[in-house]
Amino acid sequence: MRRMHLWPAVLLAAAGAIILGCGDQTPLGVTPRAQTPHSDLIGGVVAPAGLLTCQPLPYQSTTQTIGPDGGTIQIGAHSLLIPAGALASPTTITAVVAPGTVNAVQFEPAGLQFQQTAYLTMSYANCNLLGSLAPKRIAYTTDDLQILAYLRTVDDPIAQQVTGELYHFSEYAIAW
Repeated sequence: MRRMHLWPAVLLAAAGAIILGCGDQTPLGVTPRAQTPHSDLIGGVVAPAGLLTCQPLPYQSTTQTIGPDGGTIQIGAHSLLIPAGALASPTTITAVVAPGTVNAVQFEPAGLQFQQTAYLTMSYANCNLLGSLAPKRIAYTTDDLQILAYLRTVDDPIAQQVTGELYHFSEYAIAW
């Protein structure tokens, strides 16, 4: 009969251990360190990192005025879609593609902020993909093409272009 009385206590102890084991083990007042997913294990081994190497595109410059109704700027093989409401007033925009081994676009006026997300689509049809199926991204870069951050992007490998969300003007380039 004693065995029957121990079962509830054993079950209660086991349930308590499971519940406590699944909880946050961080002491009060201590900020937990951010956990990063290990996707870099795949990307670091299978795919190259950094900016794509491409055949140089010819120099191109386009200047266009876009107002509150929005519009699209075509700059060579790349385009910028500015939706209605993204700009409060008509703004003269210049986009430049300079020749080089990286597909990069520079926009002016520098620092222009959008009130709604704009979408930059860049082609990588002239780039060396090294046989990799790794998704391409658009990187926000310095003038000397150092990567500062990556935009949220969608890669279309069939069309060989990538589209990223743009919130301000600067220089952007295609990266792995």
